[in-house]
Amino acid sequence: MKKTLEVINELKEKGLIKDYAIGGAIGALKWTQPFFTEDLDILIIPKMETKEKELIMLSPIYGYLKKKGYTWKGHWIIIEGVPVDIFPTDELEKKAVEDAQETEYEGVKTKVIKPEYLIALSIRAFREKDLRKIDMILKQAKVDKRKLNRVLSLHRLTEKFIKFRKKYYGK
Repeated sequence: MKKTLEVINELKEKGLIKDYAIGGAIGALKWTQPFFTEDLDILIIPKMETKEKELIMLSPIYGYLKKKGYTWKGHWIIIEGVPVDIFPTDELEKKAVEDAQETEYEGVKTKVIKPEYLIALSIRAFREKDLRKIDMILKQAKVDKRKLNRVLSLHRLTEKFIKFRKKYYGK
């Protein structure tokens, strides 16, 4: 994972992306007890700003990685043995990246999405595995409830969160 993060940091250093943060299950692992996941989700703020419905070109990023010898397996690009999903950010994800927690992994600087945004992103997806991840985060991480409510409200996810609470906690 260390070498993978070094390569992701190169994308920022080379100007191929503005910023990134780790999301998904590995992002949640920063805040919870360990559990299995098979890939590393990277949320990127692209170098070029685009309008809401414009196509975001990831070709320069994938071209750079291909030149370095990295290959695809299914929908992942394998970087230093780690399956990686690279996602350009929408409005919610961009806020999550901008607010992400700076941290280090084996001496490599990186950023991880904070619990409040991980919850919001998981609520939006609303898959069973995402709902289990929310439950873990709520039970194991220090979650700023005011911030969470602001994020959910701003991105129109409050009703889905209420639905989640009813399903998992009966309230």
